[in-house]
Amino acid sequence: MKMIQKTGLVLFLIGLGAFILIPFFGSYSIDEALVRANTKDIHQEKMAEILAPMYGETYSSNFAFLGAFGENFNSYNDKLKDQALWDQVIWDDYRFALAKAAVSSPVTENPWHFLFLSIGLAVLGGLLYNLPSHAGEPEGIKNNGIFHSSMKAKGWLGMLTGSFLILFYIVLYWYPAFMVNLVWMVNPISEMLSGNPASQWFLYGLIYTLAIIVMGIRMFRKYRGNKYQQLRTASVMFFQTAFAFLIPEILVLLNQPYFDFKNIWPLDYDFFYDYQIDTFLSSGGVGMFMLIWGILLIIIGVPVFTYFFGKRWYCSWVCGCGGLAETVGDPFRQLSDKSVKAWKYERVIIHSVLVLAVVMTAITIANYFSGFSFLGNVTNQLHSFYGFAIGSAFAGVVGTGFYPFMGNRVWCRFGCPLAAYLGIVQRFKSRFRITTNGGQCISCGNCSTYCEMGIDVRAYAQKGQNIVRSSCVGCGVCSAVCPRGVLKLENGPEDGRINELPIIIGNNSIKLNV
Repeated sequence: MKMIQKTGLVLFLIGLGAFILIPFFGSYSIDEALVRANTKDIHQEKMAEILAPMYGETYSSNFAFLGAFGENFNSYNDKLKDQALWDQVIWDDYRFALAKAAVSSPVTENPWHFLFLSIGLAVLGGLLYNLPSHAGEPEGIKNNGIFHSSMKAKGWLGMLTGSFLILFYIVLYWYPAFMVNLVWMVNPISEMLSGNPASQWFLYGLIYTLAIIVMGIRMFRKYRGNKYQQLRTASVMFFQTAFAFLIPEILVLLNQPYFDFKNIWPLDYDFFYDYQIDTFLSSGGVGMFMLIWGILLIIIGVPVFTYFFGKRWYCSWVCGCGGLAETVGDPFRQLSDKSVKAWKYERVIIHSVLVLAVVMTAITIANYFSGFSFLGNVTNQLHSFYGFAIGSAFAGVVGTGFYPFMGNRVWCRFGCPLAAYLGIVQRFKSRFRITTNGGQCISCGNCSTYCEMGIDVRAYAQKGQNIVRSSCVGCGVCSAVCPRGVLKLENGPEDGRINELPIIIGNNSIKLNV
C-alpha cells in the first residue's frame, strides 16, 4: 500500500510541475485582423491603431508579449487620463483575449495531451495516494502525527503550499493573460459542455471540482464508519459537480443564462446587478424562474431550512466554498484560532461584510428602478470595491490561500455574508443545537482542536451548555472525535435550546454557582 501511495505522490508532483510549466510554452504574435476579431466594435479601430507597432513581431514568452502590449496600451490611456478625457479612455482589459488568440504552442495543437500530463496526472496521483489510506486499520478517525507534519502544522511545506495557492489566486483574478496556455488546455472540455471556448473561470471551476472529488475520497477513507461525515461529503461533492459546474455549462449550451441554482445572495453578491436582472428578464420563462427561485431562496429558503436544520444544511452540505474547505481544507482544520480575541474580530468582520453587501444591494436595486438616477456612480464604485476586496481578495486569495496558515474556514468564518445571514437565524430562531453531557467530559480537547470554526467546544462541554454559536456549521467533527460521546447534533424544540447551566464537576454532578 505504501508503494502505491508513493507512486501516487510522484504522479501528483509530476502533474503539478507540468501545470506550473505549461504557461511558459509557446510564442506570441498578432496582426490587425486578430486585434479586430478580439475587441469590441467600438474599440476595433482604436485598438488596431494602438497595437500597430506590435504587428509582424514574434514574442518568445507571455512576459515579452504582455510587456509590449502594456507599453502601447497604457501609454495611450495615460495620455488621455492626463488630459482628463475620461470618455475616450479604453477601460476594457483585452490582455487575456488577445494573448489567448496570439499564442502558438504545443498546448494549442495538442490540448488533450497536456491536460493528461498536468491535471490528469495530478488527479490520478491524488486518487492513488488517497484510496489506500487507512487500509487495514480499524474504523475510527485517525489524526496521528498532525502536529509533527510539515504540511499540516505550519511547517515549511505548509508555508510553501499556502504561498503557491495565494500566487495562483492572484494570477487567476488579476493576471489571467499569463494562464492562456492552461485555458487552451481545457478548451475541448468547455466546448463539449457549453459549446463555447474556455475562460480562466472554466479552468478554475474544473480544477475546483476535481479537487473536491479527489479530496472527498480522502474524507471517505478517513471518516469511514461515520455515516454523517460520509453523507455530507457525498453531498458537497454532488452539489459542486452537478449544480456548480455541469448544469450551468449545459444551460449555456441550451442558450440559457449561466446560473448556479445553489448559490444564494449575498454570497452571490451580483445577483441583483442590472446586467443580471436584464439577462433574467430577457431569457423568457427560464430566466424568470431563475430570478424567482433566487429571491425565494433568500426570503423563504434560508429562514425555513435554517430553522429546522441550522446553517449546516447549506454550509456543510451544499455550499461549494464549504465543500472545498471540508475536503481540500480538512488537513488544516486544527489551525483555526480558538481564542476569544479571534472570536471578537470574527464577529465584527463578518457582520461588516454582510452590512456592506446589504447596503450595496439596496443602492443597486434603487438605481435599477430609478434608471440609475440615484447614486449611479456610487453604485459602480461599490460594485468595483466589493468585487475586488471581498469577491476576489477575501474569498479567493485569503479564503483559500490561507488554509495552511489559519485553517480551512477562513472565508466562512470571517468573510462570507451568507454565513453571517444564516448564523443570525441559527442563533436566534432555530431548532438546531449541539447538546453536551458535561459529566462525561474528560477535557481531552479533541473537540476544540478540530473545530474548524474556532469554537472552544470543550469550554461549553465542561459547563454542560448547548452549543448554539452562530458560527457553528454543524460539521459534526467535534462529536466524531469525542472519545466519550459527550457531544450530539440535535434538532429539537426551541424551549431550553439556549441554556446557562452552572459548571458540573465529577460523576456526582456537584453544581457550583459561578
